[in-house]
Amino acid sequence: MDIGTSPTTRLTDAQRIDWLRLIRSDNVGPRTFRSLVNHFGSARAALDRLPDLAQRGGAAKVGRICTQAEAEREIDGSRRIGVALLAPGEYGYPPRLALIDDSPPLLGVRGVLNVQTQPMIGIVGSRNASGAGLKFAQTIARDLGNAGFAIASGLARGIDQAAHRVTLETGTVAVLAGGHDKIYPAEHEDLLAAIIASGSGAISEMPLGHGPRARDFPRRNRLISGVSLGVIIVEAAHRSGSLITARFANEQGREVFAVPGSPLDPRAAGTNDLIKQGATLVTEAADVINAVQPIMGRPVELPMSE
Repeated sequence: MDIGTSPTTRLTDAQRIDWLRLIRSDNVGPRTFRSLVNHFGSARAALDRLPDLAQRGGAAKVGRICTQAEAEREIDGSRRIGVALLAPGEYGYPPRLALIDDSPPLLGVRGVLNVQTQPMIGIVGSRNASGAGLKFAQTIARDLGNAGFAIASGLARGIDQAAHRVTLETGTVAVLAGGHDKIYPAEHEDLLAAIIASGSGAISEMPLGHGPRARDFPRRNRLISGVSLGVIIVEAAHRSGSLITARFANEQGREVFAVPGSPLDPRAAGTNDLIKQGATLVTEAADVINAVQPIMGRPVELPMSE
């Protein structure tokens, strides 16, 4: 199975266990996973060769290989909380995410799966957002939601939560840095519950029980841009994590939108720099819709404001 080019995937139960074992084994990330499966023909064959490959590579000892029992426990635990572990091409796996080079071989998807197939726009920004930034995030998220877009964001404080809360009814996807049972920040467990209850969804590539670490947030950010047609950066200081999301969006061929801010506000320094570097300046939802319509190949109507 060449998972680098296959447009659809349908895993058997046995294959899903093998895929999970391989991606949960030491030193196997998404790119290595694809290389191994494409080279050896299956995840099972790749698992059999891992010890030999480690020795050839000069490793002092073979890294931990996820056991079948561990994989079965994760699959069972995921099912108990309503999480499906999906491969690219399976229904519910965000179609655009499947196109990036390091898309997760198995993605934990919780909630109504058809939300993942809506056209998505990412909205991210400062955790310590200004009042104006929060109001703008809410306005543009609501307008895009009413125009038929789902909003993807990272469930963080500030801009992220504002974008999620106003799009509960039109569709929003929480992209998690930890496992589905390790919500960060913990104060947003109620927000995640509301997202799921409203008919929207959450995604994570991390195993159950995995509490997010600092290095997990950039990995999460590539998923926010990966699921989206484009990403709106509302507020971002220099060295902000939101700028990492913008960089991933550029690398993935996604549109990058930035909201201008006062030169005197450090929370706008990063977004103003993005505009200088060629990001699309955004002051209303129509700016985003006009940019992504050619990608979608169909017109999008923005409802009239009341």
